[in-house]
Amino acid sequence: MIIDFHTHTFPDAIAPKALAKLQGASHSRAFSDATVAALQADMAERGIDFSVVLPVATNPLKVAHMNDSSAAMNGQGPLIHFGAMHPDFEGWYEELGRIKDLGLKGIKIHPVYQGVDIDDERYLRIFRRCAELDLIVVAHSGDDIGFPGVVRCDPKRSRNALQQAEGVKLVLAHMGGWKNWEEVAENLADTDCYLDTAFSLGEIDALETDYYTAQERRLMGEAEFTALVKAFGAERVLFGTDSPWTHSQTEIQRILRLRELDEEEIMAILGENACRLLNLGF
Repeated sequence: MIIDFHTHTFPDAIAPKALAKLQGASHSRAFSDATVAALQADMAERGIDFSVVLPVATNPLKVAHMNDSSAAMNGQGPLIHFGAMHPDFEGWYEELGRIKDLGLKGIKIHPVYQGVDIDDERYLRIFRRCAELDLIVVAHSGDDIGFPGVVRCDPKRSRNALQQAEGVKLVLAHMGGWKNWEEVAENLADTDCYLDTAFSLGEIDALETDYYTAQERRLMGEAEFTALVKAFGAERVLFGTDSPWTHSQTEIQRILRLRELDEEEIMAILGENACRLLNLGF
């Protein structure tokens, strides 16, 4: 079983404009048009059984509408849609209960886009409520390619958040801290958070060949990535592509090529861990 725990889509009407804006900000290349149809076609071609679609509410006014949209699409085919939440949404407590009632399994937050540190009380109260409701929280962690140098969810802040929101099922995207990887094991390996692999192995596919230096393009190498998996245990690592920003076939092959991981660890990362966390019953 293969489960992609980290994907993004846009409604067909706004996908071209949204994708162009994000490519321009990040100077990186998308591998699809970011529509639901494109994601499902890629999944069928690559043998991906399920994908988790993560919406990002960039302002509080979008939260309820995004959750209604996620609920309307959830359960249609192999896509598992999460809810959205913003730390400044006034009805956060009730909305999280509604997210649970709508049948959504978790929420996505993005501290950089939302302008709040992950250990701010506005997030902590959301995490505590999610723990009560058994909702998963997926958080962008580390730097962000579109906002270089802006870090609101570094490993130390994530540790502080976990200590203050006991019981939250927190998935720290991008292996615990994009471009902050040297700090991840020291601060987080002894916690109970999960990591996802999205946009962490290999290198950035830049739109302009001379925009990034070779060092700036570099993500994690196999040895660095494997050491982090070993520090946490493969059972706490979830496969993710960050679709449309990396190609699913390439990302699957990168995981399969990790020579220091055995077949059991590979299968756990590619899908078994996500199946258990999502309580899919397979």
